[in-house]
Amino acid sequence: MNQTEIGTFIAKCRKEKKLTQMQLAEKLNITDRAVSKWETGKSMPDSSIMLELCEILGITVNELLSGKEMDVESYEKKADENLIALKRKDEHNRIKNVIISMVFSVTLLTGIVVCLICDIAISGRLTWSPIPVSSIIFAWVIFFPGIILGKKGIMASLLSLSFFIFPYLFLLGRFIHVREVFSIGSAVAAAAIIFLWIIAALFKRLGKERKFAALGITFLLAVPFVLVVNIILSKMLKEPVFDVWDMLSVFKLLIFASVSFICDYAQKKRFIKQ
Repeated sequence: MNQTEIGTFIAKCRKEKKLTQMQLAEKLNITDRAVSKWETGKSMPDSSIMLELCEILGITVNELLSGKEMDVESYEKKADENLIALKRKDEHNRIKNVIISMVFSVTLLTGIVVCLICDIAISGRLTWSPIPVSSIIFAWVIFFPGIILGKKGIMASLLSLSFFIFPYLFLLGRFIHVREVFSIGSAVAAAAIIFLWIIAALFKRLGKERKFAALGITFLLAVPFVLVVNIILSKMLKEPVFDVWDMLSVFKLLIFASVSFICDYAQKKRFIKQ
């Protein structure tokens, strides 16, 4: 599959249907920048909207992947070639993810073994090792779905974090004999999980074409998140809600948000020119 040829073919079919990039994008509920990326060969239409795109353009999926209109004789042969190409691409991504996940798992397992051996060698029994071991296992549970499944595993990792963070904090508090680890940590973790779910929904809604806008909004939302966390800590630890360092953090977040929105605007202008 040649992305440039596919992009040129999409542009040709779109113009034949007398549609602008904006009109096509509205029909597909995406941004016009996504359509622009297709037509310039920078990306491919997502499989979830490929059928709808073909229906709008009056072509088949096989013709879309081939980047040209096809006669009856060559249709079946090209269909097999496109199917094989898609399967190879999926298989390559799957193998890559499996290899990375295996390296990740072996690395963490090595860390666990080293901690246990060192603890027993020094103390003659398990003393401090349950703390790093539990942390390593927690990290594996959180990150493994995202590694093995790629982008599709991000939500699975977030679900794992939401489910396992509280048991982890409870066990950690028991290991170090500090109850506040669970009480304070759970309150902060709950706020953090809500914040992360909001950000995940935001990035999913705006898509990768508006990643700078999503990033800017994330930085802005981080400001009230910092305030919420500070209020929680202030009530539990009897400390001031805000100090100089908190003000500095908010100032940095506002700067990062401004830079992100500027990048989003510049990217939008560039695509309009194309």
